[in-house]
Amino acid sequence: MRLDILNNGYSAANKALFTVIRLFSGHPLPDAAKITFYRSDFYGNPAKAFTQQAMRGPSSWSVADRELMAAYVSKVNDCAFCIGAHTATATQAYDDAPRVTATLADLESAPLEEPLRATLRVLGILVRTGKVTAADMQAALSAGATAAQLRDALAVAVAFNTTNTLADVFGFTLLTPKGYTAGARFLLKRGYGG
Repeated sequence: MRLDILNNGYSAANKALFTVIRLFSGHPLPDAAKITFYRSDFYGNPAKAFTQQAMRGPSSWSVADRELMAAYVSKVNDCAFCIGAHTATATQAYDDAPRVTATLADLESAPLEEPLRATLRVLGILVRTGKVTAADMQAALSAGATAAQLRDALAVAVAFNTTNTLADVFGFTLLTPKGYTAGARFLLKRGYGG
């Protein structure tokens, strides 16, 4: 159910900022960004900081790998808004649409390195069941993922489980393909910190 607050619950200064963004970008500010302005002290600022750290902080995973994780978590959650956003971002980051498409279509046959495939399996289990076992983690470690990589991937899953839930509960407006492409360019250039 889309809440009216997503359309009208902002200060005059924020509404002016949204208008400027629309004029310069040619696209409305996506709801995922808009929601961070509503009660920014409670949700927006902490969420932006956490997501920025998970997606752009130091990690042996590339930005493209983490964007693919975000797209994969969103696919498992069946979150249309986030699938579109992070498929576009992963595609641009890798500059390899077939790789991203294949991963989201069938993880097991996708052209991925085994540590990444095994890590995505763990994320899929976590999203579907709400837990992972020591055996799940050991399987990823045995496939070549490191403990640090698994920790970093779990942070991506936390960030996008939260965003997926908000997107679906609040009925985030889906973007056009051009809108997702523009959003992906922004995320790759500026990150999640605002």
